[in-house]
Amino acid sequence: MGSSENANGSVDDHLARNGDRSMPGRAGRVVVVGVVLLTGGLLVGLAARPMWQDQEVEQRIADPSGITKQASCGPVEAERVDASKHIDGRPIRYTAAPPAFGDHRSRWDYFARNFYDPEDRPEVAVLVHNLEHGYNILWYDEVAASNARLLARIQDVAESYDGGKRDPATALIAAPWTSNDGASFPDGAHFALTHWYADPTDRSGSRADEMGFTKYCDGLSEQVVMKWMREYPLKDSPEGFPGNM
Repeated sequence: MGSSENANGSVDDHLARNGDRSMPGRAGRVVVVGVVLLTGGLLVGLAARPMWQDQEVEQRIADPSGITKQASCGPVEAERVDASKHIDGRPIRYTAAPPAFGDHRSRWDYFARNFYDPEDRPEVAVLVHNLEHGYNILWYDEVAASNARLLARIQDVAESYDGGKRDPATALIAAPWTSNDGASFPDGAHFALTHWYADPTDRSGSRADEMGFTKYCDGLSEQVVMKWMREYPLKDSPEGFPGNM
């Protein structure tokens, strides 16, 4: 989605180009059985398995859920933004899991950190304000959070963007989504990417073109995150233009 798109048709055009580009699915196992007939007896043996298969077995032992494997992602989901406002002093609940827009706190997590674990994450309503300022958020669920190796990998991916440098290209936060926040992710997904979009060429203040974009994945893929960051830049958001950076 680039700055040349206008409010009319830009969302449809974007979804037509990018809406359903799923990552390849999980690879099946290949087992080759060889039966060798030898003089004097019958020998039944197994041909040597490919190295990748042994690695897969080791990976599944370390991660029975299989979610560290190559991610399979659903299409980009789009929802038009309704009215949103700053709300302080009372709870804010979101119907979407997770939200890509909505009411939020008046403060936001201003270029603080790229990664949060379940123990130190800001309130969801604070992070929604980050979305309004152009951040992309990589949400991970409690299944992902329970896997130490995967959690370390999520942190590595998030911190590779190093938002502390105040570079708009690095405006990514990885944060947990818990059962206390709302419903589970749909269809077996363990990750979600969200972006609050607004046409960067229209600063009239009408905000009629705002959309929330969400992509669910069953696993973590650095390539999917990189592609998302490229296609949903900070400037394509209600308050992500340079004046607020």
